[in-house]
Amino acid sequence: MCNTDCCSNPKGKAGTKTAMNDTPKGPNNAILPTPESQLYPYEVIEEIADFITKGSGMRPKIGIICGSGLGSLADIIQDPKIFEYEKIPNFPVSTVEGHAGRLVVGTLEGATVMAMQGRFHFYEGYPLAKCSMPVRVMKLCGVEYLFATNAAGGINPRFAVGDIMLMHDHVNMLGFAGNSPLQGPNDPRFGPRFPALVNSYNKDLINKAIEIGKAMGIESNIHVGVYSCLGGPNYETIAELKALRMMGVDAVGMSTVHEVITARHCDMKVFAFSLITNKCATEYSDKKDEEANHDEVMAVAKNRQKACCELVSRLIREINTTSA
Repeated sequence: MCNTDCCSNPKGKAGTKTAMNDTPKGPNNAILPTPESQLYPYEVIEEIADFITKGSGMRPKIGIICGSGLGSLADIIQDPKIFEYEKIPNFPVSTVEGHAGRLVVGTLEGATVMAMQGRFHFYEGYPLAKCSMPVRVMKLCGVEYLFATNAAGGINPRFAVGDIMLMHDHVNMLGFAGNSPLQGPNDPRFGPRFPALVNSYNKDLINKAIEIGKAMGIESNIHVGVYSCLGGPNYETIAELKALRMMGVDAVGMSTVHEVITARHCDMKVFAFSLITNKCATEYSDKKDEEANHDEVMAVAKNRQKACCELVSRLIREINTTSA
């Protein structure tokens, strides 16, 4: 499992790969940073995947990443096999409130699924390759579809708290700063050196989700938009939010984008949505109630988790029926 040295220094390599003698050295014996792609080599990912598939006796087809306050998505899985993160070899741990820190494998609407109740964030000190490592584990477990959910702030003035934004594109602000989960040597067993991201979010799944929203009677609360991931953990300034809006961003959060990049790199179909848990202030004000806070995020997520669970369940049923 992820040892003490690894967790206290999230920039280090995983598991048995953390030996200091293996760390690249430069002039004057200076330690060189390890490229993102080498933090979790194929063999380590394979070991984690084998542990999960053997322990669960299943090869899931659909992977779900539960955002803040949306862990109930994993609670509706039937005949669950539960793996605590701390007991999975070479796995990091989640440190954020609202993220239970466990992996659940079982069935949902007739499909075999695996769900993360808690993800890993850049602001926790983990490099992006470690944040998105579970996506590669899912791939080697047999997952073909990634469902990624998150809690986000609504920048688009048409969005209300509690609305659901289906992601059809993203703006990778961390990538603008030179951070990518794919940095370093590429392993072709995962995917190509230069993956295309033009159609990252599966259009068929988006259209099916819109139809499901109409059938559920929540079509007025469903939008399609652009998401952006910032590093956090602080919320954004007014100037930053205005700049993002000018760029065409509709909602902003602190996750998901690097997971999607990793999923598309290994040729998984992606469906993602944001639960709008607060409206972002884009005008200067001294009012405290306009400031975003984590308690508000969790409260809204709890109130809307039933609708989110139903949306995901019905979409999984559609996939399972179509591919049967």
